[in-house]
Amino acid sequence: MTDDELRAELLKRMEADQDIREPAGEPPSQERMAQWRSIDRDNTAWLLSVIGARGWPLLSQVGEDGALAAWLLAQHADASPEVQREFHRALSDAVSRNEAKPAHLAYLEDRIRVGSGRPQLYGTQFLSDGSGFRPHPIEDADHLDDRRAAAGLEPFARYEAQMRSMFEGTV
Repeated sequence: MTDDELRAELLKRMEADQDIREPAGEPPSQERMAQWRSIDRDNTAWLLSVIGARGWPLLSQVGEDGALAAWLLAQHADASPEVQREFHRALSDAVSRNEAKPAHLAYLEDRIRVGSGRPQLYGTQFLSDGSGFRPHPIEDADHLDDRRAAAGLEPFARYEAQMRSMFEGTV
């Protein structure tokens, strides 16, 4: 697969990933949720095969939009925690070579931590439950904005305001 073919496939898969997640104005049906899980499973298996054959899709190979797509597919591999950790290792290697965005790694790190019941480091993951909309627990919150800045993320207060606005439907 050439870099152009890889980028095109990443973008096609990202579009399907996002289309199934589009808010429908009401909770998704069981049929939609089954389709959602199927898309995630297929994308996870596909990305794993790409990483096995070529390594993480690099910025220099697939561009900004292709890199965003690869990260998004990795973010949505929650049903396969071991595979998601493999994606994290591959993405971490690419970040160390300046071939992937540190912000993408920060989001994936938090996603994996939250999925395994650990506090997040960057404050990227939120939940809505009976006690309201809030971030999942954050480790060492006193240094949160320092970690966020190092990863190229905006200050937490700004991000939290954006998340609340999206959750409340005011965006």
